[in-house]
Amino acid sequence: MYYILIFTIIGLFLSLLALNIYFRIRVLKHYKYLVQNKVQFNAMDIFNQKKIDEEIVSKYPQHKEHILAFTGNIRRSVNIAVLFVVLIACAGAVLHFYR
Repeated sequence: MYYILIFTIIGLFLSLLALNIYFRIRVLKHYKYLVQNKVQFNAMDIFNQKKIDEEIVSKYPQHKEHILAFTGNIRRSVNIAVLFVVLIACAGAVLHFYR
């Protein structure tokens, strides 16, 4: 059981790292496009879909696809990262109490 938990934690950590790299590549592609076209919005706007739809997309309608892809990828990566961190913490807690 001890080794299974250790390998589970290592696997989850490596998966988290791989997903981080994958989303970073996807996000940077859209970020580069938005910077080149001078599309500006606050970092906190990324997590407010209503504000993105009402203010930012209406201000930059020609860049709607990249804005939505950028914010969607950021939100998705944060949600997946939180899930993996919770799983790692749970496995670590079980490992701590198992010993």
